[in-house]
Amino acid sequence: MRDEVFLRDLCTCRRCGRVTSDDARVCDHVEPHRGDERLFWDAANLQTLCKDCHDRLKQSEEQASLHRRGVWH
Repeated sequence: MRDEVFLRDLCTCRRCGRVTSDDARVCDHVEPHRGDERLFWDAANLQTLCKDCHDRLKQSEEQASLHRRGVWH
């Protein structure tokens, strides 16, 4: 499925538009699946991201989650 998503997205990051190489792309869940098999395997819930955008996005989501829970760094 991962390769199908990359082909669908033309190996292009959905956030910054950069064409990605094999070692610099991630198949990312748009909506976190949190164990939901339906979301995990839903191709419409997957997107191609470059590693830089993926890492920034996930770090931002993690910080927001900590903030909502009242945990500060």
